Amino acid sequence: MPQTNPTFDAPAQAPANSLAGISGGNTYTSWAPRLLSVLRIVLGFLLIPHGVQKLFGLMGGKQADLVSLMGLAGVLEFFGGILILVGLFTRPVAFVLSGFTAAAYFMAHAPQGFWPLLNRGELAVAYCFVYLYLSAAGGGEWSLDRLLRSRS
Repeated sequence: MPQTNPTFDAPAQAPANSLAGISGGNTYTSWAPRLLSVLRIVLGFLLIPHGVQKLFGLMGGKQADLVSLMGLAGVLEFFGGILILVGLFTRPVAFVLSGFTAAAYFMAHAPQGFWPLLNRGELAVAYCFVYLYLSAAGGGEWSLDRLLRSRS
């Protein structure tokens, strides 16, 4: 009979004396809303510099004309990134950003070949689907959306 590794083969149940046991839930379950917020914050933080490049010509970027496709991209990246970072209007902003990153992929990367690895579109695809997930899941526990909802 093969040996099993208790770390990987044990059911996802916390010991009675753990922090998760005290709260009455599983560690993974109790931290999920917080880690959703961490994911949202990191995504917003990573998107803002793209907008800074296009809007202000900083961080090695070239300033785009505001009334252009690149200017629109800069506005979505900068202001959308800020809203995602703080978790305000997370669902609609994430939905718009998901569509924006899908369009960016099909306009800039897909014409260079089918495979995202070869057309350098992996990041755009990843952003697209993670923003789509945020549009369904919301901003998580640490968001202005939740703070505003709890006050009303």
